[in-house]
Amino acid sequence: QVQLVESGGGLVQPGGSLRLSCAASGSIFSTYTMAWFRQAPGKQRELVATITSSGSSNYADSVKGRFTVSRDNAKNTLYLQMNSLKPEDTAVYFCKGVPWPSSVQSGGYWGQGTQVTVSS
Repeated sequence: QVQLVESGGGLVQPGGSLRLSCAASGSIFSTYTMAWFRQAPGKQRELVATITSSGSSNYADSVKGRFTVSRDNAKNTLYLQMNSLKPEDTAVYFCKGVPWPSSVQSGGYWGQGTQVTVSS
C-alpha cells in the first residue's frame, strides 16, 4: 500500500508562485504513474498534470506553460511548480499514484489534499 501526503499549499497573490510536494511511502513509488488533480468549490475534480515513472509528463490546457510536474524517485516525492497563478487556480490539490500501466483515471492511491488560494 502507498500513502501520499501533500504539502506546500497556501495563500498567494495573482501572478505568484507555489511549489507543492507529495511525499510517498513505500519503495514502489518509482514504478508508479503519478498525477496532480484539483477540485474547486462546487466543481468536479479535474486532472492537472501527470508524470510517468520515466518522467514523461502531460498537462491540462488550462495550466500549460505555467505549471511543471516533476518527481524525485530517490526521495519518493512528487512536485508541482505553479507559476503565474490565477484566481481560477484556487482549489484543493490532490496527488494520486497508480501502478503502471493503469490510467490515472482508474483506482489508485490519493493524498488528503492541500489548499491553494490565489487572491489579492
